[in-house]
Amino acid sequence: MRSATHARGAACAVVVALAATACGGGGGSGGESGVLSSSWGDPQNPLEPSNTNEVQGGKVLDMIFRGLKKYDPKTGKAEDMLAQKIDTSDSQNFTITLKDGWTFSNGEKVTAKSFVDAWNYGASLKNNQKNAYFFGYIQGYDKVHPDTGSQSADTLSGLKVVDDKTFTVALNQKFSSFPDTLGYAAFAPLPQSFFTDHAGWLAQPVGDGPYRIESYTKGSQMSLKKWDGYPGADKAQNGGVTLKVYTDSDTAYTDLIAGNLDLVDDVPASQLKNVKSDLGSRYINTPAGIIQTLAFPYYDSAWSKSGAEKVRTGLSMAINRKQITDTIFQNTRTPATDWTSPVLGADGGFKEGLCGSACDYDPAQAKRLIQEGGGLPGGQLKITYNADTGSHRMWVDAVCNSINNALGNDKACVGNPVGTFADFRNQIGQHKMTGPFRAGWQMDYPLIQNFLQPLYYTNASSNDGKWSNKDFDRLVDQANAQTDTAKAVSTFQQAEEVVRDNMAAIPLWYQNGSAGYSERLSNVALNPFSVPVYNEIKVS
Repeated sequence: MRSATHARGAACAVVVALAATACGGGGGSGGESGVLSSSWGDPQNPLEPSNTNEVQGGKVLDMIFRGLKKYDPKTGKAEDMLAQKIDTSDSQNFTITLKDGWTFSNGEKVTAKSFVDAWNYGASLKNNQKNAYFFGYIQGYDKVHPDTGSQSADTLSGLKVVDDKTFTVALNQKFSSFPDTLGYAAFAPLPQSFFTDHAGWLAQPVGDGPYRIESYTKGSQMSLKKWDGYPGADKAQNGGVTLKVYTDSDTAYTDLIAGNLDLVDDVPASQLKNVKSDLGSRYINTPAGIIQTLAFPYYDSAWSKSGAEKVRTGLSMAINRKQITDTIFQNTRTPATDWTSPVLGADGGFKEGLCGSACDYDPAQAKRLIQEGGGLPGGQLKITYNADTGSHRMWVDAVCNSINNALGNDKACVGNPVGTFADFRNQIGQHKMTGPFRAGWQMDYPLIQNFLQPLYYTNASSNDGKWSNKDFDRLVDQANAQTDTAKAVSTFQQAEEVVRDNMAAIPLWYQNGSAGYSERLSNVALNPFSVPVYNEIKVS
């Protein structure tokens, strides 16, 4: 899954593949004819599909891979891509048939085995993949990825190759929305070269999407070129994309205005006051399936003890969301009133106001609840965030000011910056947080399940704070088993109410996608996931 914690910083590092450029972008706006340049941040991990759960790596996987499903760039709806059909009579056993003519960019055919081998690799405990949890509904997962001890099987018993074009999937419970999850990159197929020369594949990943990776220099740039042999209908409309690593989002924006960069896909908050006059119609501001939150380290007893839920709820009520979004984000953020996103719509599970009074700004009630809960752990709140983008410091300072005003103590809350995104994520992964930390979620597919289960289910893949609640888990399991969509959504909303009643994380605001582009480009758009639809961009 993708944590909406954008990677914006990395020091210049060793050459991973072939090309090298100056750190922080630079150079001409497009370089080669027909090739566009775009701001980017180094991925947290190598680009294995089942080991990438953050935005920057996800952007690349979306360009170099195609899976069984693909999410419509306008609506987000899951549509068949490599899948000819996905059949089931009971929402638990599925037969998947592939389309003809698909190959990887190295010429190898995409077969049923390409999917089954990839999923088995992703699920295996010994491979330590961050998205292993995604395969948890497939029969045999408890054997290949047990909660404790060593795995007793190397492959998922629920996966069977029937022939080159067909495989079957048996789940351990009903999961009616399972087909809609299969556009997520963790379910991508992998060529045999991934297994026979793993180090070589990691140095230059090979996929089946409209682009191929030509080179990558960590801390500098990645060069992707159009794959002329791509068999899909969504072929690249440009010659390629050069993703340039920036250590500061303001620098990326400055390079865009100076003509040294073609596309910035996250306009920094400090430039929002200028962006319309700078770019005019070349500025994009559109709703996206992203929510920003404050997460808590429940592995720290100070945050998991009885009464701490009052402190968390009090902190939520101490944050003046409207003032912060109006002042800092200028119509690119909307105060959150639930834990999902408005892009889901009511039918998809968004329920405006589900948070209730817990998300209302009420400083007097906030102070009372925090006192009733035993006060701030350690006497001071430190909000940890990565400092390699200016906007995080701005809003963290604003949140702390709001909390300090509510408590009548100008030292009650302070920001705790970590130098880079990679360091920040590593500290989170190593469970080193002692207080709330910047978090958020960029949806992988437009289902309410995607905003809840990966983040709050016990031991879920992106449950960074290690929150656990049996009632929540039970309701999620019940919702997944529903074959009626409306009933499933309703049950998920009951699970969301458990998140609310415990204030498992503090919802801050829904985030729009914002981007700006150069005069060289046309047909630029962001999809509902706030990612540029790179393959549709045209370069003049």
